[in-house]
Amino acid sequence: MGSELDGLSTELQNKNTINIDVLPIEQCVEIILTEDEAAFRAVRSQSKRIAAGAALMAAVLRNGHRVIYMGTGTSGRLGILDAVELLPTFGVGSHQVKGIIAGGTQAVFRAVENAEDDWTQGMNDLAAEGPQQEDLLVGISASGRTPYVLGAMTEARRVGMQVISIVCNENSPMESLADVAISPVVGPECITGSTRMKAGTAQKMVLNAMSTAAMVQLGKVYGNYMVDMSASNSKLRQRAQRMVRAITGADQAAAQAILDSCGGSVKLAILCLLSGATVTEAEAALQCQKGHVRRALASLMNDE
Repeated sequence: MGSELDGLSTELQNKNTINIDVLPIEQCVEIILTEDEAAFRAVRSQSKRIAAGAALMAAVLRNGHRVIYMGTGTSGRLGILDAVELLPTFGVGSHQVKGIIAGGTQAVFRAVENAEDDWTQGMNDLAAEGPQQEDLLVGISASGRTPYVLGAMTEARRVGMQVISIVCNENSPMESLADVAISPVVGPECITGSTRMKAGTAQKMVLNAMSTAAMVQLGKVYGNYMVDMSASNSKLRQRAQRMVRAITGADQAAAQAILDSCGGSVKLAILCLLSGATVTEAEAALQCQKGHVRRALASLMNDE
C-alpha cells in the first residue's frame, strides 16, 4: 500500500511548512490559511466539470431518481453533511440524496480507518440500497484509489448507473470509472498526509457548488432565496416569513397569514401574493411548471 501512495500529491511533504512545528502560533495559523488558498484555486480550475456534475445531478433528481454519495473518513462525512443539509435548505430528503460512509453510522462520530480498505463492503453497501440504472453515484476520496469507494463505483457500473468522482489527485483509478471526474489537485498538505485539511476543504467546496447549482436548476431557488426550504424549526419559520416579506412587500401579518393558508410553503405564498391567485391555482401553476416559481408566476400573470 505504501508504494501506491508514494506518487500521490496529497501524500508528499509540503516544502512550505517543514518548520511549522517551531513557528509561533500566529505564524502557524497564517501559513495554514495561506496554504488553504490553494484549495480555492484547485476547485476553481474544475468549474466546467463541477457544472457538468451539477447538470447530471439535476437531471437524475428531476426524473425522480436518487443521488448517492459514498466515501470514507473525512470524504464520507462531507458527503453525508451535504446530503443531510439539502433537506432544511431545499426540501430534499434522504429518499432523494443520501450519504453513505465506510464503517456505517458509527464512523461519522469515530474513526473506523480500516473500513476504507474493504472493496467488497463498498460493493455491498451500494447494493443494499437497491440501486437502479437511473440513479447516480458520487464517489468521494482524496487519493482517488480508496478500495471501499472503488468497490462501490464498480458495483454502480455493473448496475449501469452514472458516476461522478471527486478526487484530489490526477489520473486516479476512480477517475477512470467516472462519467464526470472532478479533480481539484490541492497539492501537499500542511501536515503531511492530513487530507482533512486542503483536500477536505476542496471536496466541501465542490459538493457545495455542485449540489447548490443542481438545486437552482430544479427550481428550488427564486432570485437567490431558498424558497423550497423546509421550515422545521422556529428559526426557519422566521426565515420563511422574512423571505415572503422581502419578495412580495407584504407586512408581517399578511406574510404569516398567507404562509399559514399555504401550509408553510414559501413558494405558494409568493405566488398567491404576487399574482392574486388562490392557493389551488398557485399549486396547479407550480406543478405545471415543475416547481419553478418564476415560470409559474409568469403563467399566472399571463392568464389574467
